[in-house]
Amino acid sequence: MTPVSGRVSGAPSTAVVGARRGLVALCVTVTTGYGVLFYAFPVLAPGITADTGWSLATVTALFSASQVIAGLAGIPVGRWVQARGPRPAMTAAALLSVPAVAAIALASNLWVFATAWLAAGAAMAGLFYPPAFAALTHWFGKAKVRALTALTLVAGLASTIFAPLAAVLEGVWGWRGAYLGLALVLLVVVVPLHALALPRDWSPDGFSERGERGPGARAVLRSRAFWALTTALTLGSFTVYAVVVNLVPLLAERGWGTAEAAWALGVGGIGQVLGRLVYAPLERRTSPVARAVAVLGACAATTFLLALVPGPWGLVLAIAVLAGMARGILTLLQATAVSDRWGTTHYATLNAVAHTPLMLAIAIAPWAGAALAGPLGGYPAAFTALAVLAALGAVTGLATRAENRRSQVCASS
Repeated sequence: MTPVSGRVSGAPSTAVVGARRGLVALCVTVTTGYGVLFYAFPVLAPGITADTGWSLATVTALFSASQVIAGLAGIPVGRWVQARGPRPAMTAAALLSVPAVAAIALASNLWVFATAWLAAGAAMAGLFYPPAFAALTHWFGKAKVRALTALTLVAGLASTIFAPLAAVLEGVWGWRGAYLGLALVLLVVVVPLHALALPRDWSPDGFSERGERGPGARAVLRSRAFWALTTALTLGSFTVYAVVVNLVPLLAERGWGTAEAAWALGVGGIGQVLGRLVYAPLERRTSPVARAVAVLGACAATTFLLALVPGPWGLVLAIAVLAGMARGILTLLQATAVSDRWGTTHYATLNAVAHTPLMLAIAIAPWAGAALAGPLGGYPAAFTALAVLAALGAVTGLATRAENRRSQVCASS
């Protein structure tokens, strides 16, 4: 995988090696960040409530609040990455995450627990996908899709690795010991990799293959196309994350047991990996607008099929795989949609702004199914409503073409 951005393509081999080293480091750190700060929580939450007496609703609300903080903090983090590169911002986030997770483990009351999760949310803004996407887009240029695919394939294993690890640690040391152990993992793995393995070299202006620059960040942020893109991706993200969390109650309402629901979630994860593998050929054969519409349309269609089809079980599993594929492709669409339209010049800033409502949507998505199911009369109706939202996102995607012709040249270079 060769970096081909304007700066790196003619640079000494040390720059190429640095970009590849950065990719390997981010594969490890982003996977670890998601595993510790996101996927460990569902495993440890029951133990937290049983030990402390705090309600599961309260504990989960604080966890969701951390996702909101991550979304809001994403904009200043994106500007920091734009100006100084990923190394300072991601190292600072890693350093913040260690005491934050340790404070979660040692919290003696709910207020300390809440403050610790808010601090963890700020760390998430520098440890999750958006700054890593900015770094890889900058380092690899035209070859960014392969680099982004590699990152998301590896990071997609975060739940596979860290959910069982959290369970094992809890079994030995309890939930507090588990979080202390996970804080130690952040300290010995993520902090040094960010501080030492990420390349120092960075140009705040970004690069394009032909030396052309896209429009200024302010011009893009004032454009209808940018906010149409943000709206479309937000609707799609809200839908797919609500589907993941609420698939189990949907299947339970139809009479399927816990084992069947677990299989449906599992094959959805397999579909997500398959979706990420097919994104590169899809990217080569479609325009940015057509690609956005097709992916969001697939999210809508698979959600509607889940709402419509009660069985047989094999057909339900097949639809779950397709829904997982749509979700996997959507992740890479989120990573590339901004640079596809406006180039890489201001990618870190623009992508951070676009991801803020996405993070907020993801934070509230777990409640969407239950919130809709009650007044609509059940989870099939709720999934139908979610499908409509994704379809609305697909329609909005038609308005995401960059108005500036020069930016389109830059994006295609």
